[in-house]
Amino acid sequence: MAKKILVVDDSALMRRVLCDIINSDTRFQVVDKATNGLEAFDLISRNPYDAVVLDVNMPRMNGLELMRKLRKYKIPVRILVASTDTREGAKTTLDALELGALDFIHKPDNAADCRVDTFKDHLLELLSVVVSSSIPAYEAPEKQEQQTQTDRKVVDIMRKSAGKVPGRKLVAIASSTGGPKALQSVIPKLPAQLDAPVLLVQHMPKGFTASLAERLNGISEVTVKEADDGMELECGTVYIAKGGRHMNVQMSSGGRYTIRLSDEPNREGVKPCANYMYESLMDSSFDNIVCVVMTGMGADGTEGIRNLESKKKVYVIAQDQESSTVYGMPKSIVGAGLADETVPLEKIAQEIILRVGVKNG
Repeated sequence: MAKKILVVDDSALMRRVLCDIINSDTRFQVVDKATNGLEAFDLISRNPYDAVVLDVNMPRMNGLELMRKLRKYKIPVRILVASTDTREGAKTTLDALELGALDFIHKPDNAADCRVDTFKDHLLELLSVVVSSSIPAYEAPEKQEQQTQTDRKVVDIMRKSAGKVPGRKLVAIASSTGGPKALQSVIPKLPAQLDAPVLLVQHMPKGFTASLAERLNGISEVTVKEADDGMELECGTVYIAKGGRHMNVQMSSGGRYTIRLSDEPNREGVKPCANYMYESLMDSSFDNIVCVVMTGMGADGTEGIRNLESKKKVYVIAQDQESSTVYGMPKSIVGAGLADETVPLEKIAQEIILRVGVKNG
């Protein structure tokens, strides 16, 4: 049976184009349309949908306002944000992801450009992922705060007991769909004294990773940067792969490890790709490499970790199915027999601290 889709967009032409694309795939059927957030809220309140394709800029009630209202009334719905804002307005996109949107797509300014195969194929691919994703859970703020306080206490205990782990260590994280929000349950819990640099590949297009780095840096003890060519790796710093470029690591002439950005072809259909990052560590001198594979579609990370494991000592942490928005990348790691442990999202940070230790701990 075709999945029921609601399309929300204030442009009549854009609604028609999006509906035509979605209805061209037998897996989906647009059963309702709305021109603004108010109309959409009324429809969502009365009808079940498998997914909502949501514009951001709309009169009367915009997409973000709609999502806040859905959260207020605890109405869970799978949302794919499709807006012209998503290229320049990375902040708006991150706001939407934090409010519960599962993914986003840049909608061309010209409706005619939406009919090209690249946009059509990408929209249908993302919609397929969204309709099969976990429905966002809107917990009461007080319950969320209680959980946050509990997590902080556990992490504080880990910091005090983690002590020094011998050798040269590195943490390498891969995430995709659901990652921007999930990372807020990991990176802010890492201590500034973490005795390892952290590499992070989050599947996002050019222009978004800088905003993600800025947002995470503002709420974290560790320093979070968008990776740039030639940056030297330092403990207690997170380097986010730049959208549209692959991130590799190489040793400089002074014996320090530096970031190298490359323009190799897409791999696993993405750029940046975690497989390249993991494989660039195969000939490194790190004594222990902690690989973390989090929520996301596809299998990025599996081949890279398998190749890395043949050369280096690695410890692989996979996010569990229950806490993953999309149990694709972690499932692939587990299915390949590469995971040393599978843990819920809220425990990933403490496992990282345990494996690499803290300075002066």
